[in-house]
Amino acid sequence: MSIQYDSPSSLSAGLRCRCPRCGEGKLFRGFLKIAPACEKCGLDFGFADPADGPAFFVMSGVGIVVTALWAWWAVVAQPPIWAQMAVVFPAMIGGCLACLRPVKAWLVAEQYVHKAGQGEWASLGRHGEGGFVYDRRKASGG
Repeated sequence: MSIQYDSPSSLSAGLRCRCPRCGEGKLFRGFLKIAPACEKCGLDFGFADPADGPAFFVMSGVGIVVTALWAWWAVVAQPPIWAQMAVVFPAMIGGCLACLRPVKAWLVAEQYVHKAGQGEWASLGRHGEGGFVYDRRKASGG
């Protein structure tokens, strides 16, 4: 007998940093360390491998937003360079740190929902099989 779970949306689970199956257990054991399993439903988080995706998306998104606001502010207000540095660097660092956990949790939830796994190329066959062989000798008539 399998238990039915009222799974939250991947976005909801990600923003709350919760288990993608039950929506109650914590996903993280540390700041960015994924727990081995859900403390509520027992889901094994061994499938979760978002790699560098969260860091890339967060750095790109926060970098674009902060840089655009910085450029607008620098042109309109013309603050001294020390004020720009005092505002922009903490905004970049704080924005990245604030967004990294939810984005990583959202990507883990997406992996769960879509049953993501390692790529399998079994349909291609072994070397020289599968219709992908091009014999240059036959094609040139020799």
